Amino acid sequence: MSRLFGIAGIQMEVVAWDEEATIAKMRQIIHSTKMSFPWVQMLVFHELCPSGLVQFDAKPDPETWKRIVQAIPGTITDALCQIAKGENIWLIPGSMYEQDGDKIYNTALAISPEGKIVAKYRKIFPWYPLEAETVPGNEFCVFDIPDVGRFGLTICYDMWFPEVVRALVWQGAEVILHPTMTPTSDRDIELVLSQANAIMNQCYFIDINGVGPWGGGKSMLVDPDGRILQQAGTNETILTEIIDLDKVTQTREFGTLGLAQTLKQMGQTDIQFPQYQNHFGTGRLYETLGKVQQVTNLKTST
Repeated sequence: MSRLFGIAGIQMEVVAWDEEATIAKMRQIIHSTKMSFPWVQMLVFHELCPSGLVQFDAKPDPETWKRIVQAIPGTITDALCQIAKGENIWLIPGSMYEQDGDKIYNTALAISPEGKIVAKYRKIFPWYPLEAETVPGNEFCVFDIPDVGRFGLTICYDMWFPEVVRALVWQGAEVILHPTMTPTSDRDIELVLSQANAIMNQCYFIDINGVGPWGGGKSMLVDPDGRILQQAGTNETILTEIIDLDKVTQTREFGTLGLAQTLKQMGQTDIQFPQYQNHFGTGRLYETLGKVQQVTNLKTST
């Protein structure tokens, strides 16, 4: 029996620096999506959506910043949990800035139809230097939807590091939910990475971007064979798709396009990969590389 699951990626523009108005807009979109597509079971929004954040490099006034950087749970998550419960849906509201003591994380949540936070993921690879105020997370995140399968969470720049998605897949993830917020010219490269992550890990990859002042759209849904199911343009768009997690099982068992049984072969090899046996940064590659920094002078030596 197929493990069918209805999912909607919401590519939207936030109300700048106004979390209440943005969450009200999310609520309206969620309600109308459920009314139009009652088979949708999960909605996915883009990175930092609930906060109404429009750019990293120009913080708002201190009162606004204090209001949108919150502990979890807090008023933002309370409102999101209420929406999920009221609409009886799984909600991935993008991510938000989470205050934990004196640290700030970029954190994505998975909220159940009962209105409970069932998973919390802190972005492992912030995009420096523009996320310099945030602290990297140090835990991978997978969660189960009963009778459907296992899902994993990543955020934006994480997709550039193949080890992140592979770690989630190693833990059993069949669908990767990937909120992002990219307005820059590398968005087209990210579309390649979306397909590559799906192909290398034989999983669904759900890549949802924002639009407007800080988000270039082009959200994409990719299947376990690397086929593009849907791709948005640069306008507000609702991407709806019925995915089948048995397709993941099929691809992993018989191979990508029935050809390449990569995950099975990796699991059966006796080869040891030294970069994973030792600290990644100890390889010869890193003898010539300096620390991550903002380049202000092209003559700067590493």
